[in-house]
Amino acid sequence: MESRRFLAGHANARLLAKDKAIGLLELLGSFGELYGPVRNGGGSSTFRAVKKPADIDLNSLRTLLPPKKILYPPTDELLEFTADGGFRSKEETGPARIVLFGLHPCDINAVLTLDQVFSGRFEEPRYLARRRRTAVIGLDCLPDELCFCHSTKTDFSDRGFDLFLTDLGEAYFVRIGTALGDDIIRAGRDIFQPIGPESIDQYKDKTNRRHAAFSHRVELVDLPHILELDYDSEIWESLGRKCFSCGSCSAVCPTCYCYDVFDQVNLDGRSGSRVRIWDSCLTNSFARVADGHNYRQDKSTRIKLRYYHKQIAFVEQYGRPSCVGCGRCIAACPAEISVIDVLNAIFREKVVK
Repeated sequence: MESRRFLAGHANARLLAKDKAIGLLELLGSFGELYGPVRNGGGSSTFRAVKKPADIDLNSLRTLLPPKKILYPPTDELLEFTADGGFRSKEETGPARIVLFGLHPCDINAVLTLDQVFSGRFEEPRYLARRRRTAVIGLDCLPDELCFCHSTKTDFSDRGFDLFLTDLGEAYFVRIGTALGDDIIRAGRDIFQPIGPESIDQYKDKTNRRHAAFSHRVELVDLPHILELDYDSEIWESLGRKCFSCGSCSAVCPTCYCYDVFDQVNLDGRSGSRVRIWDSCLTNSFARVADGHNYRQDKSTRIKLRYYHKQIAFVEQYGRPSCVGCGRCIAACPAEISVIDVLNAIFREKVVK
């Protein structure tokens, strides 16, 4: 019989005591190969396959690369070919089941963005196959000075996860998002507890504290229109002089999905493979075509393309920007270009005009 403190109608949430967290991670390992944020020697964290649940960093804020790399690998062999036998597609490989643990709301919204792209008019079957085999376990966080997901409205997830854990101090408030999440709860019935009025109040308090912790606000209202008006702004030339065109911002972005394809020929000269590799619109070769002409020779046009695609073209096609405000591009940029500063500068310039 449920405790009297259990609130009927709240069966979609449970409480997990902190000392039961390892028990949950061990349980998740029975639902698939477990991936999560693991602390590196330098203090940063990376998403990787986890051998021991205790290796997962439950306090990780921002991994170097997003969980996108598990679902959409940086390099992927698409087919093999020989001079005599033609080509043969390579099957998508990977674990039979994948459990991604520790995704913050911005990363969950990023995965939902990739879902939209790869399930659209031109489906990407390899991504979709991995995605169908993947469970997502979300984990809340407190923002630092690089986070602006509050402005992009991706600081909360109401879908895209199977379970979502919110840290209340002594316990996690666990929201159940799917039938698979409910299966996990049922399989671990001994480690979860029903929620009560106190935990609900603590959850509300944590939500309010998290909202208040954002130090940056980026004005995004009417941004596509203002960007179009500022197409010839000096801002783009200034950014072009500063940008190194290294593509780091694209590599760490959880929603960038551009790629290049090349043939890798073996030493026998008669066989090889076709490989897909992540690409970046910031690199000089991105818009170079067969005769050597480059449609975006200048760095200023390339960096402008990045902003216009994420803030205008993506909105026109999918109804929202593709930026989720995770701050990875700011942390990774060797030229110290901040998307927060760029967007705010565009608005300030508009006001001055």
